[in-house]
Amino acid sequence: MAETRRRLRSSTVVLGGMGVLAAALSACGSDPDRRCVDRDNYDYINGYKVVADKNCKSGSSGGSYGKGGNKRSGSSKVSDADWYYDADVSNGWADYGTFSRDEAVDRGGFGCSGSGSGGG
Repeated sequence: MAETRRRLRSSTVVLGGMGVLAAALSACGSDPDRRCVDRDNYDYINGYKVVADKNCKSGSSGGSYGKGGNKRSGSSKVSDADWYYDADVSNGWADYGTFSRDEAVDRGGFGCSGSGSGGG
């Protein structure tokens, strides 16, 4: 009976340790959550209007891309789309995020601050 208790305790410690390790690696190893939003379509209550990802340049790390948007779309033309990171998203609107990918990674959690590499 004592052997059963010992085995249970050690497996609990191993599983708990693996969970902490997984959380630490996933917080720093992956890109922050991002949404493509129209900077020109901001609502005081709802935030920025979420638009199709094809309106934002892939791999971008913030900044405005000027006018132009998606001319093939036919429906609505997005004039100033940009990636918006770590936002609260609800009903097609995103708020309380940041346009800076580096800032989103820094506030991303467990052990990440200052550990990211700069792109360029």
